[in-house]
Amino acid sequence: MIDKDWRDDRIGSAHRGQNPTVLRRLDSGFAVIGDRQFLPGYSVLLTDDPAVTRLSDLPRARRAAYLADLERLAEAVERACARLDPSFRRVNIEILGNTDPYLHAHIWPRYDWEPADRVRLPVWLYEKECWRGEQHALGPRHDALRAAIGVELDLLGQA
Repeated sequence: MIDKDWRDDRIGSAHRGQNPTVLRRLDSGFAVIGDRQFLPGYSVLLTDDPAVTRLSDLPRARRAAYLADLERLAEAVERACARLDPSFRRVNIEILGNTDPYLHAHIWPRYDWEPADRVRLPVWLYEKECWRGEQHALGPRHDALRAAIGVELDLLGQA
């Protein structure tokens, strides 16, 4: 059963198998698909330790593992999105940590179909509707995208 408040403890709920956004468990954390999909394929790499608040909190070997997982997730998103949408352009990778206090990194796919006044700007400048509206909420219509990213993560993990 999925905990109704899994968003209040994204990392703990991932460890318990109750976070429905988890794509795969990686060496240093959890690859998850974003709650909002106004840019389809948006994903996040969560640390597996909520006490880690920044990259520099990790010992060098764990830091390298986290960055390797980040690169793997970014490439998986890139491959899946390029296969599913010919308008795919690139991915942007960001480690911000201004809202959630634990280490996490955002992988943002970018597309040629984005509005001209947004395509070259940071995603954080998109309208509030993109962040809160139900039309962009993660749901069953994203199952094929989730599966495609998961397959790419698996393939990259075997390489």
